[in-house]
Amino acid sequence: MDIYLRKLDFTPLAAESLPVATPPAGMTMSALPTGSMSSNAMFAYRGGSFGSKREFSMTSFLVRHPKGDLLFDAGFGRNIEAHTQTMPWLMRQITTYKNGRSIGDQLGSSDYPLDKLVGVILTHAHWDHVSGLDSLPPKTPVWVSGAERTFISSRSSMTALVNSFPNVNYKEYSFDDGPYLGFPSSYDVWGDGSIVLVPAPGHTPGSIIAFISLPTGARYALLGDLVWQNEGVDIPAERPWLSRRLVREDDDLVRENIARIAAIHKRFPEIKMIPAHDSIASGKVPVYPSSTR
Repeated sequence: MDIYLRKLDFTPLAAESLPVATPPAGMTMSALPTGSMSSNAMFAYRGGSFGSKREFSMTSFLVRHPKGDLLFDAGFGRNIEAHTQTMPWLMRQITTYKNGRSIGDQLGSSDYPLDKLVGVILTHAHWDHVSGLDSLPPKTPVWVSGAERTFISSRSSMTALVNSFPNVNYKEYSFDDGPYLGFPSSYDVWGDGSIVLVPAPGHTPGSIIAFISLPTGARYALLGDLVWQNEGVDIPAERPWLSRRLVREDDDLVRENIARIAAIHKRFPEIKMIPAHDSIASGKVPVYPSSTR
């Protein structure tokens, strides 16, 4: 029966209004594209067509805030040819990649003051989300949830790349704040509702989603790899069996969290959903040094 599953069910979200957020006037968000991978929609979500080519974007997001700037994920790094060798063998056979400029090189070429960068928040620790750490100063804090830090420490083959980097400066956080849009707990990074992280395990044990609220009222949800393309939220649909097995997902947890996000999307369509590898979704965020407020 699972083979033919296409659309996941979800319970409507009961929330009547969006959570309160008071982002400061100087807060902005920019995209830093670092490259892409090409594959087929059939590998991205159930019901995807083999004949539909998809660009899987590798984009980091810089959120500038008066209390400190944060990058979300690191994208492709300077040594991408070596880094791709940590992908599962079959995944290497069915995808091709195009390299761009690393986050460190993009920030460096614009004289960005790296002392304003208080860390890189990983949505999870797979190779294509950590590769670009090689272009940042070694002491740059790398923020991970407690569950993801444990996952990294397990030295699973899926964390081979991040474990190959010497002396990573991890900053571990926990979800000590209350429920948020149907998620049972959260972490309000600056205490103003502008950056709220929620646990979304399944793709990895410590995967997270980041909700970003900007001064203009614009809101975004950085979904990491909960889904790879927006169809995963719109239908909603999980990845096909082969893709799930390649990355060793917990199917039940992924479905549970897709259902939560689908319910949010239905109730509050003004929140712009950005799967980490959807080039159309990430392409709607201005490219650094331009920004949206």
